[in-house]
Amino acid sequence: MDTATIPVWQSECSRAHNRGFLVCFEGAIIAVGTLVAYWVDFGLSYVNTSVQWRFPVAFQILFAILVTAGALMFPESPRWFVVQGHDQEALQVLAQLNDSSVDADDVLANFNLMKADLKALQSVGASSSWGILFTGGKTQNFQRMMIGCSGQFFQQFTGCNAAIYYSTLLFQQNLHMEGKLPLVLGGVFATVYALATIPSFFMIERVGRRNLFLIGFLGQGLSFIIAMGCLIDSNAQNAKGAIVGIFLFICFFAFTTLPLPWIYPPEINPLRTRTKAASASTCVNWITNFAVVMFTPVFSNQSDWGLYLFFALVNFIAIPFAWFFYCETAGRDLEEVDIIFAKAYVEDKWPYQVAQQMPKLSIAEITQMQNDLGLDTSDHQVTSAAEKAETAMASSSETKQDQ
Repeated sequence: MDTATIPVWQSECSRAHNRGFLVCFEGAIIAVGTLVAYWVDFGLSYVNTSVQWRFPVAFQILFAILVTAGALMFPESPRWFVVQGHDQEALQVLAQLNDSSVDADDVLANFNLMKADLKALQSVGASSSWGILFTGGKTQNFQRMMIGCSGQFFQQFTGCNAAIYYSTLLFQQNLHMEGKLPLVLGGVFATVYALATIPSFFMIERVGRRNLFLIGFLGQGLSFIIAMGCLIDSNAQNAKGAIVGIFLFICFFAFTTLPLPWIYPPEINPLRTRTKAASASTCVNWITNFAVVMFTPVFSNQSDWGLYLFFALVNFIAIPFAWFFYCETAGRDLEEVDIIFAKAYVEDKWPYQVAQQMPKLSIAEITQMQNDLGLDTSDHQVTSAAEKAETAMASSSETKQDQ
């Protein structure tokens, strides 16, 4: 429930220029949690009582309490308020997020953009049922949902949790290490994993989502090729090379494929289907996570190097998929992404081509292009900032009077 909700909430409460940066925190915290877990387990490996397993299980309760207490202080997403028809509440949250007032121009402009987006979706017959996820046309709901699900599929089947969950087992069985050394290397592995998330904060907006996906898949695939090559003729010297490959993989993964599949689904799916589509992608993540965790030990026992070849091939297969189907969303308002897919459908182009050619749009340009593409067929278009402000203020006054 957390992983299905948090990226959507963060995306809808963030601005276009720092949305990816903020969602990157989720991936970084996952890596930090892995670091804490590994070193706690390492320390407790010296304990011979039931505390060895009771403390790690109980320790998790502390973090659950912290998350719950923090969540109680969160406001609802302004886009959720708009969908539910609570305009005044949406304006208040936008004002808080912008550190501004309810009647400020930036707040009113964002509010009216959300209202126009909702009206556009309603005008093309969008509904709140699950069936809307499987529709095409200008909204391309099914394609967009599947793109989000593919990111989660590739995150798991490119080998991340085979390495993270079983790093100590791989060091022990495949690399034939003994004693406490596999546990020590597992802790070092988790530490490198956490530190390697840092570049994502600086690259996610500058390099872009699509480019980072491509860098990640290529780097991860080559890293596992190194590990595989060293394990084909297994000896003590080659085992060191395999360790290099595994550590290189986790470095590439940490700043690319770790945060991106959580950022991407909320960004590419429209307002009406965003929560459901993000939930579907999260479902794919945990199902494939389960599958990888179950078959990795069996695969590893059958072949020291075959496992790495399999994951390397999946990474290489993901490269052309990402090239053709993933469009760039960095720096764009969520409503602009609707235009990218609608324009791609109308002009019979790949969405990534449209995203490359289409400049960053202003709020007025987004509204105009929605109208030009037939996304908004309402009779009364808001054509100026003044008219938008008057509309929002009138709506706010009526809501107050009703209350």
